[in-house]
Amino acid sequence: MTRRVLVVDDDRAVREALAQTLDLAELEPTSAGSFVEAKDHITPDFDGIILSDIRMPGKDGFALLEHTQGVDKDLPVLLLTGEGDIPMAVRGISEGAFDFLEKPCAPDKLLVAVNKALTHRDLVLSNRRLKAEVERGDEASRLIFGHSEMANQLRDRVRRVAVTPSEVLIAGAPGTGTSKIAEVIHRLSPRAQSAFRRAAAQVMTPDSLIDAITETEGGTLFIDEVAQLSPDAQFALLDILDRMDRPRVLAGTYSDIDGAVASGQFNHDLFYRLDVLRVRIPALKERTEDIPTLFRHYVRIACDQADLPEPEMTPALFNRLMEQDWPGNSRALMNAAMRFAMGLPEVQDDEHLSLAEQVARVERTILSEALAQLKGNATEAARILKVPRKTFYDKLTRHGLKPEDYR
Repeated sequence: MTRRVLVVDDDRAVREALAQTLDLAELEPTSAGSFVEAKDHITPDFDGIILSDIRMPGKDGFALLEHTQGVDKDLPVLLLTGEGDIPMAVRGISEGAFDFLEKPCAPDKLLVAVNKALTHRDLVLSNRRLKAEVERGDEASRLIFGHSEMANQLRDRVRRVAVTPSEVLIAGAPGTGTSKIAEVIHRLSPRAQSAFRRAAAQVMTPDSLIDAITETEGGTLFIDEVAQLSPDAQFALLDILDRMDRPRVLAGTYSDIDGAVASGQFNHDLFYRLDVLRVRIPALKERTEDIPTLFRHYVRIACDQADLPEPEMTPALFNRLMEQDWPGNSRALMNAAMRFAMGLPEVQDDEHLSLAEQVARVERTILSEALAQLKGNATEAARILKVPRKTFYDKLTRHGLKPEDYR
């Protein structure tokens, strides 16, 4: 998620105080003392928000607002107004400002407004990325979500292997979706108008394998968890792959198939026939920046299916999601999204957590409950818990908690 805030104020002391408040909240402030200095930061690819004073020598905050809207009309601008300047601030709102704050502004009030603008900005940018992917028009863009470099590489790899006639081995950790990737490959391939069938390797016999090959006829057969094929089925598949008139075979595995080959548990000749091209699906913990995009997508699906309104998704929620390892990957994230959409509590599994992880979870719960009871009053919560204020804020940051989310 974006954390960038461009702070514009001709008063150096005010500018530095605002930047310090933002920095303590683990945001990324950039300071500018004038319109001229600020406009160089406002480019079409600027992914943050703007916090600007209205009254400045030369071109003022209204000029900056007008310039910003010319670059990106959806870029949030928060205007800072002095006492007696409320009519000017209202004018700013009517001209497209996101919000205004009256100086002097309390840090907690400032952070509430800034985080609201950042959440809005993140949603706008996410929707733009999804729209751009859809407009590209192919199944890889529509069905493989995420804007990380790993997600881009996965889409590109799928596109490249799809147009070849070769077998493909799709490897990934449990829950990453080998079957889904196989279907995208089929849809992008010259066989897209023919059948796509899935078969579970664990229950396949030589006869059922031959039946599946016959039923697929010119299309694509995906064998799920191919490492679990029985020795007889492995030999039958190897024989089938030597035939000219057969479907394309895609194989998926969540297991260490290379280790199975080395130990003699999987036929090495079959392995080399299937591993002509390999697609590796990265685990969620390798591309945590994609978690908010995927979670939003799954929540929308769940809400559409259950005819429910979409619940609000806060930065604190996304921080919690991104801090988890997700051993169940996309499947586990989808389940969490469905529970969230239905208003059910998050399910957490403590069984495999280390002592330090369990202690951290308890600490987070205590901090969260204190903030909830005191309606986000961090100073009072720190006093009651007998924790120095700076230490208390450090702990909130570590656990992805923000006082403003409890007000």
